[in-house]
Amino acid sequence: MKLCIAEKPSVAKDLATILGAKVRHDGYFEGNGYLISWTFGHLCTLKEPQDYKEHWKYWKIEDLPIIPENFGIKIKKNQGIQKQFELISKLVAKATEVINCGDAGEEGELIQRWVLLKAKCAVPVKRLWISSLTEEAIKEGFKKLQDASKYDNLFAAGNSRAIGDWILGINGTRLYTKKFGKNKTTLSVGRVQTPTLAMIVKRHHEIAQFKVEHFWELKTIYRDTEFSCQIKRLNTKKRAEEGVQYLTDKPFKIVSYEQKEGKEGNPRLYDLTSLQVDSNKKFGYSAEDTLKTIQNLYEKKLVSYPRVDTTYLSEDLHKKVPGILKNLKDYDHLTLPLLEKPIKKSKSIFNNKKITDHHAIIPTGEAPQGIQGSELQIYDLICKRFIAVFYPPCKVSNTTVLGQVEKLEFKTSGKQIIHPGWRIVYAGNDTSTKKEDDKVLPLFEKGEEGPHAPFFHEGKTSPPKHFTEATLLRSMETAGKLVDNEDMREVMKENGIGRPSTRANIIETLFKRKYIERKKKNIHATSLGIHLIGTIKNDLLKSPELTGQWENKLRQIERGQYTSNEFKSELYLMIRKLTDEVVFSS
Repeated sequence: MKLCIAEKPSVAKDLATILGAKVRHDGYFEGNGYLISWTFGHLCTLKEPQDYKEHWKYWKIEDLPIIPENFGIKIKKNQGIQKQFELISKLVAKATEVINCGDAGEEGELIQRWVLLKAKCAVPVKRLWISSLTEEAIKEGFKKLQDASKYDNLFAAGNSRAIGDWILGINGTRLYTKKFGKNKTTLSVGRVQTPTLAMIVKRHHEIAQFKVEHFWELKTIYRDTEFSCQIKRLNTKKRAEEGVQYLTDKPFKIVSYEQKEGKEGNPRLYDLTSLQVDSNKKFGYSAEDTLKTIQNLYEKKLVSYPRVDTTYLSEDLHKKVPGILKNLKDYDHLTLPLLEKPIKKSKSIFNNKKITDHHAIIPTGEAPQGIQGSELQIYDLICKRFIAVFYPPCKVSNTTVLGQVEKLEFKTSGKQIIHPGWRIVYAGNDTSTKKEDDKVLPLFEKGEEGPHAPFFHEGKTSPPKHFTEATLLRSMETAGKLVDNEDMREVMKENGIGRPSTRANIIETLFKRKYIERKKKNIHATSLGIHLIGTIKNDLLKSPELTGQWENKLRQIERGQYTSNEFKSELYLMIRKLTDEVVFSS
């Protein structure tokens, strides 16, 4: 008898239908040689300090750092969870083979492996690895079951991540709370949450300390077109007035008129972070709300696996693209022109080297039924992005005009869309990818000259902007750096803070602990959050770059290029140094 363990009851039901396990029991399905059960989230968790030593239950600074000789796991204290685990243990004992049908990602692997370890599974284990929950994908997946050992490194990375979070969370929180919390306030410290909070607090201080500076710029109007003087901003109004006076009654001469055709490249397919960013910008949804919505769409078989950090598709998907496009019936007006010609196998879309576990988020082609509200909005974003990548690039004409008054140079530029290309997909109703067009310029001739109307513009410098969830997610993705260029973002992802699947939870945790708060769309640090970061003098805990490096090491564990023991040794060394530093600080 083969035992399949799914990540939740709804998936188990789908598996049972497809595999012919028609008999429903309490907690599992049976039939056609299969037993099919399920977990629901984490059934197991790492043991707590007191599970190792009784006196570790109490928060005493002299006991720190708490580092168990060997980490153990336990079943969560919940009646329903314990009942389901006991059932799975009995089914494991009856099975001749176990098929891990958990969520196809690091966390899903960890959930299932811990359960199988705790259940003392001694039979062969296979792994179902699929990128969508459609019937076709599930059937294909069962034809290509992998030996579970293929994913040992993925489990090692997930287990290392959990231990790392435990080590720093337990020790850091107790250390700072006992030293600086005055026995009243819990000062929560985390491997990912602390550098994220540090970025927000740093931005708070930058805004608070910002000094507004006024400046003046010389401009002029020639043939109803505004030109800007190519000199440094002026720091006094008097100099600006003198500049206008100098320009008055002197002719304006065109010294260069240049038009170049160019292209606006297509947007990339969505990974989870870029979807969360667009969803926040366009609809105001939080990262957590978007994650919940996309997870629902995945479970409804409408989109592919969502917890991904790549914007590419595997090369074998190329042959399936026409079928998916054809099935997007609500978008026929956009897809039919594409289907008139073969879909090009572009390396900017299909690239196996850019994919580890899963491809970018795309629609499955299944007909959407009964979706509305946020689900419909997010689904529409995904469908349009999928369609847009296969359209031609947007062709533009970039115009640059240089003028001169005496020895002072002036410049203006503009852009015209020659052929909209992929912009057709977003015509009229989308701002997430649309760029503001520059002004369309009249035709100028080199050497022409004539009267003009000089003036000055008074402006002032602006402080840095508060983070929104969109900009915070981008900074987490690129280790504290705001990067808009999509190619550069791809390069920096390996050193990001957290994983796509965890960033939403990290942000929500900071909200729940009252370290940050929302003011309209902006994120502000609270006095408690500012106090916590001010208390932490160790840059290791606050550095996005270092945390990004740790994230990279976890990815290296996935790839077999680094060991979990090396990762843990570094963490243990860090926490021992941190403890000594804080304990003996004044």
